[in-house]
Amino acid sequence: MSTSRISDAPAGSDLAPLVRTAAARLAAAGVPSADVDAELLAAHVLGLGRGELAAAMMRGDRMPELEATRFAEFVERRAAREPLQHLTGRAPFRHMELRVGPGVFVPRPETEMVAQLAIDALREAPGPEPVAVDLGTGSGALALALATEVPHARVHAAENSVEAFIWAKENFAEQAPHARLAFIDLADAFPELDGTVSVVVSNPPYVPDDAVPRDPEVRFWDPPAALYGGADGLDVVRVLSGVALRLLHPGGTLVIEHGEWQGPGIREILTADGWRGAATHPDLTLRDRATTALRP
Repeated sequence: MSTSRISDAPAGSDLAPLVRTAAARLAAAGVPSADVDAELLAAHVLGLGRGELAAAMMRGDRMPELEATRFAEFVERRAAREPLQHLTGRAPFRHMELRVGPGVFVPRPETEMVAQLAIDALREAPGPEPVAVDLGTGSGALALALATEVPHARVHAAENSVEAFIWAKENFAEQAPHARLAFIDLADAFPELDGTVSVVVSNPPYVPDDAVPRDPEVRFWDPPAALYGGADGLDVVRVLSGVALRLLHPGGTLVIEHGEWQGPGIREILTADGWRGAATHPDLTLRDRATTALRP
């Protein structure tokens, strides 16, 4: 497989060969989605949608010199396994494009089904303005999915990382300025809402401390505070259980994202704390991804 670099091609070369060379460079570096990433980087540099890029490649368009230089730099950074979303500054999540970068956990596609569980529960909640809380919101992905897809709800989100809060603040302003974002530790979040919340959702840190992620994009770029959750990965889940019991009204729903092997342990924690109907749900790859429970 070729390891030539995009910068080896002359500036102003045809777009299609540049993108193919970039894809080969990324594949040689072990990037799993090399073709897609090369196209997305080219589209980003040129300010095009991916469909527009495909059309430009078919027409035989050329990439201007300035953009070609920038594209070459981005390809090398991606080959060094810097996350694609950090390079483009955006991460897709459901119907949104969220701002992300260093210091914030990049939302993953598998979290979209966690959002759906919370959205379904919130839509079924009684009252004209049901309340939802996202604990440890990070980029704001879960809270903003709730706020935009259940617009009659009142959504509150808590985050205690300065870096993540900055990204979340931008996303809230862009996507759902009516939702509330608070800089606060999830353990102390929103005492004024005690007993009034219909849905609590969280994607907490759940990687066991000694389970170092394989992917360089995760291991070297995602903030450790958003990844590691103690010896068994469930330290924050234990805190969430108590906080959600405080916040939710009777019959309210708790939704927690977790690793594929953690469902039994989380159900045990929740059941011991008095939750009803603890159930674990698979994502689209049939891996256990989230556990729900009802407040007694």
